[in-house]
Amino acid sequence: MHLTVPTMLTLLRIALVPVLVLFFYLPYSWSNLACVIIFVAAAVTDIADGAIARGTGQTSRFGAFLDPVADKIMVSTALVLLVQRQEAYEVVFALSAAIIIGREITISALREWMSEIGESQLVKVSWVGKLKTIFQMTAIGFLLYSENLGPIPVALIGELLLYTAAALTLWSMWSYLQSSWPAIKAAGKQDAQ
Repeated sequence: MHLTVPTMLTLLRIALVPVLVLFFYLPYSWSNLACVIIFVAAAVTDIADGAIARGTGQTSRFGAFLDPVADKIMVSTALVLLVQRQEAYEVVFALSAAIIIGREITISALREWMSEIGESQLVKVSWVGKLKTIFQMTAIGFLLYSENLGPIPVALIGELLLYTAAALTLWSMWSYLQSSWPAIKAAGKQDAQ
């Protein structure tokens, strides 16, 4: 397998996951900022690998598979770390993280299945999914930093953004399931015969 520049950027994003975990647990005043920088660097590689792949024609099936996997690993890891940081009473926070991670697993499986039955167009990325990603990534950045900037309550803003992302997550998942339901039913009938 030939490694393209976009694929190397995707692999770099995966390699940043343990670095994020390490910096998250460092007992230094600058570790929160370092976590944000690592997370933003990962997000930049996500934007860059897609742009480079499309712009230079360096797309590959392996890259198309690996890119969303890298995203989900980074986001899931960050959410697990952030849940661990919360107080025991933060059920809503943990539930929001679980909704986001659960949706990622569900939609990934749905996309794979729709692809197998030739209906992948039914689960293409929607505007709600894109909006969810914007809220989710911004929320994680705020929550990783979590220190107030003067009068700005960074952690509170991050939590509100995360709850909004969780609501958008449910909306986008419902959308994908609703649009693919006829194909799911048809495939189920064929399997029963």
